[in-house]
Amino acid sequence: MTTINPQGNLLAAAATSATKPAANGVKTETEAMAANFEAIFVRQMLSTMRTASLGEGLFDGQGMEEFRDMQDSMLAENMADKGVFGIAELLTRHVEKNNV
Repeated sequence: MTTINPQGNLLAAAATSATKPAANGVKTETEAMAANFEAIFVRQMLSTMRTASLGEGLFDGQGMEEFRDMQDSMLAENMADKGVFGIAELLTRHVEKNNV
């Protein structure tokens, strides 16, 4: 049976019980690297989604495009910090398991 953790994350639900958080809430180097990777992945995904739009809107232009890029970047970082997709947790578990 698949369980969902309190954040509604299916992928991280299985990883949550296996991965112990670092002491005092401080991220280890591996966790920080994994979170950065997840942020890059999500940012790239959002960028690709934006290029697949069906047309230009009323206010579209160079300034709006730059604003959306900044907005996507911040959204990707926030999503990675919260572990929305669970990629960072899975990557951390994989790296730590193979470094033992």
